[in-house]
Amino acid sequence: MKKDIILSGVGGQGILSIATVIGRAVLDAGLRIKQAEVHGMSQRGGDVQSNLRISSDEVRSDLIPQGAADIVISLEPMEALRYLKWLAADGWIVTNTVPFKNIDNYPADDAIARELAARPHVVRIDAEAIAREAASPRSANMALLGAAAPFLELPVEKLEQGIRDIFARKGEQVVEQNLAAFRAGYAHAQKQIG
Repeated sequence: MKKDIILSGVGGQGILSIATVIGRAVLDAGLRIKQAEVHGMSQRGGDVQSNLRISSDEVRSDLIPQGAADIVISLEPMEALRYLKWLAADGWIVTNTVPFKNIDNYPADDAIARELAARPHVVRIDAEAIAREAASPRSANMALLGAAAPFLELPVEKLEQGIRDIFARKGEQVVEQNLAAFRAGYAHAQKQIG
């Protein structure tokens, strides 16, 4: 098994929480992982990006070469486009549809939507709305992780255990809210991919 994943978004959206959940699930499944992340601008609303390289064999490098990512998971649609040159030809994009407009020249929503629609393998969800529907408005990142779960080749129960582990210190209610958002995102992705 080998899976190269790019996580992207804007500071404060919970990209590193997604990376931590995936990392726990990977280790719990007995696989190997290397991770590299850029989050120096995260406190200013800048882009946050993480490379996750998962394998049953040794992983030598923590950076994903251009054209090799199996999945780009993005909490911000323009950030999904930023990493297209890293995506493999048969790779998947799983992205939130809600923009975080933190720059003056942010592209028009319809231009971003057209660019994403031109790609062969895209799952687009309104992660914020899904999280709200699941009674967990602060868990959009877990809704997006749920939407990406069908493409990760990791057991769903391992991902759910990762969610339990990282949110346990915040109490059972927070754990259950994040699990509800994850499951709702998973259900939305299942509908889109048939």
